[in-house]
Amino acid sequence: MSAIDGLPPLRDVIATHGLSARKALGQNFLLDLNLTAKIARVAGDLSGADVLEIGPGPGGLTRGLLAEGARRVVAIEKDARCLPALAEIAEAYPGRLIVLNDDALAVDWEANLTPPRKIVANLPYNVGTELLVRWLTPKRWPPPWESLTLMFQREVADRIVAQPGGKAYGRLAVLAQWRCEVRIAMGLPPEAFTPPPKVHSAVVHLDALPAPRFEADAAILSRVVKAAFAQRRKMLRAALKGQAPDIEDRLIAAGLKPTDRAEQVPIEGFCALARVMAKP
Repeated sequence: MSAIDGLPPLRDVIATHGLSARKALGQNFLLDLNLTAKIARVAGDLSGADVLEIGPGPGGLTRGLLAEGARRVVAIEKDARCLPALAEIAEAYPGRLIVLNDDALAVDWEANLTPPRKIVANLPYNVGTELLVRWLTPKRWPPPWESLTLMFQREVADRIVAQPGGKAYGRLAVLAQWRCEVRIAMGLPPEAFTPPPKVHSAVVHLDALPAPRFEADAAILSRVVKAAFAQRRKMLRAALKGQAPDIEDRLIAAGLKPTDRAEQVPIEGFCALARVMAKP
């Protein structure tokens, strides 16, 4: 592990500040600075962008983002123990790092960044999926961010990029692929982290599309998809019976088979159903 800047190796930073990872906060630290710089490069050219980072911990990815030229990084860290280590990084990169000691689920991050904005994060396992759904379902589209470059458990990453017909295909795949170009950029084994998690991880990159692939009301689509996959073993007419008394007729009007299951329906089909559901 070689340095990407003049700051101490991350193992030394962790030892100096007593930053043992806390399971309750979903913390698993990446210590290889070459690897964190590689993740930063997945996000593309950072020189003209503000970057939001969630859960920087001791600052490995933070340093990668800054070393790769991010105009400014706004890092949201809930664990106050990490603040002194992050303050040292801010001193090494004057004016380019802002650290907010706050909860990522509660803070108004958008107000702290100037467009164009990118989000790059080794997300804490316990809030990663919830944050992704929030970022994919803003009140307006295009969203306030250009791209998302996010670390997830490999199982979650596979669900984001899944295609219809498989067990991994579900709500995350529909919400992500309806409005974004998505790909798994790289995989990481457990031993890349400290402490090593029990699962493999992967970096997913999502580029926001200018407009959704198919016309649909976002709130209706989200509601229908959530209901359909909540009972994915049931036929659509049973899984969605609570959505409308004439759901079977609406499914047929959308070009769907009432006897199909949610995992068989492509994104275009769910959007067609959302348009039908929008009618009185």
